[in-house]
Amino acid sequence: MSDPQVATLAGGASIAFRHEQADDRRTGLFWLGGFRSDMAGTKAEALAAHARATSRPCLRFDYSGHGSSPAPFAEQTLSDWLEQSRHMFVALTKGPQVIVGSSMGGYLALLLHRLLRQKAPDEAARIKGLVLVAPAADMTEALLWAKLNDSARQTLLMTGETQMPSAYGESYPLSRALVEDGRNHLILADGLDVECPAVILQGDEDPDVPWQHAHKLFKSLRGADVAFTLVKGGDHRLSIPRDLALLIRTAEALCVRAES
Repeated sequence: MSDPQVATLAGGASIAFRHEQADDRRTGLFWLGGFRSDMAGTKAEALAAHARATSRPCLRFDYSGHGSSPAPFAEQTLSDWLEQSRHMFVALTKGPQVIVGSSMGGYLALLLHRLLRQKAPDEAARIKGLVLVAPAADMTEALLWAKLNDSARQTLLMTGETQMPSAYGESYPLSRALVEDGRNHLILADGLDVECPAVILQGDEDPDVPWQHAHKLFKSLRGADVAFTLVKGGDHRLSIPRDLALLIRTAEALCVRAES
């Protein structure tokens, strides 16, 4: 595989990306990956392969501190990743888009939708659908900070960082900056208006984003076309063939609806 392309943002961040380019008149796919994931993950690769097979545009990228986008991970915040998502969407995509976000990417998809509705309505109008895979809404507060015991919280507040264990590999640093910045982006309490079709795909055996958390998000979304699909036996990654097929069917269905 060839090296990814690189976009340099105004703040200096270098963002690696891959762009499956096709007819811009067709509805494209815009991928937002998860926390500590990258654009070479199973779901991202499957979505890109589908885009190639159906001649749809598809853009995927690595947030700063992830994958091929070098930056100190512990210095990054949700605000950084949201701005990078906004930039990549506005600068590098054209025409109608379906945003597909996994875990933190599902959360960022909703934050991006809200941000564009507030700041750039014409850009927001290009979002024709949202596919949210195990969306980690309010993750810094409800899924990370909430898991810390008193000792870890004190360490975080006093030193600016604590280590979080991971079921997927080595422990990773959780920074005070990430937690405190995340409090500027909470959505569950107030809810969120969604002006395009949105589908949540959620495993019922997800240890990282429990299905009850995703259902709480579902209840908080205000829109005429919001659906919740609970996958029996599904884990957090939803990356086995059955789950990938569901993801592709869901994304393609929203693309087709946008073109009808």
